[in-house]
Amino acid sequence: MAFKESAAENPLLSIVDDDASMRNSTRRLVRSFGSRAEAFASAREFLDSGCVRNTACLILDLRMPGMDGLELQRLLAVANHRIPIIFVTANANEDEQRRAMQAGAVDFLRKPISEQTLMSAIRAVVRRP
Repeated sequence: MAFKESAAENPLLSIVDDDASMRNSTRRLVRSFGSRAEAFASAREFLDSGCVRNTACLILDLRMPGMDGLELQRLLAVANHRIPIIFVTANANEDEQRRAMQAGAVDFLRKPISEQTLMSAIRAVVRRP
């Protein structure tokens, strides 16, 4: 089931994850539902991509080399980029989850996650006004 009739009309979902297999499988999954998706291996790569302003939802890993997900979330907020963020992580403690949610994350999912769980979280974001 596609989000809209045409992928070109769909909001852009950006995926930032240092794990290539997770990054690529998430991009394929999002595209299989008819949405647009771009994937980045690091927070810096995403910031330098030119996609920040057009991203309607950010699927973000928490722990990555260099800038981690919480730091990217903070930088986006400071720059007044109000992108809904879904954190997806294998390793996180309760404090990190609390900090992410208090800073405005819309969801916090723990790997491994099912395709259905991820797509439900994405649909909840892209249907928001």
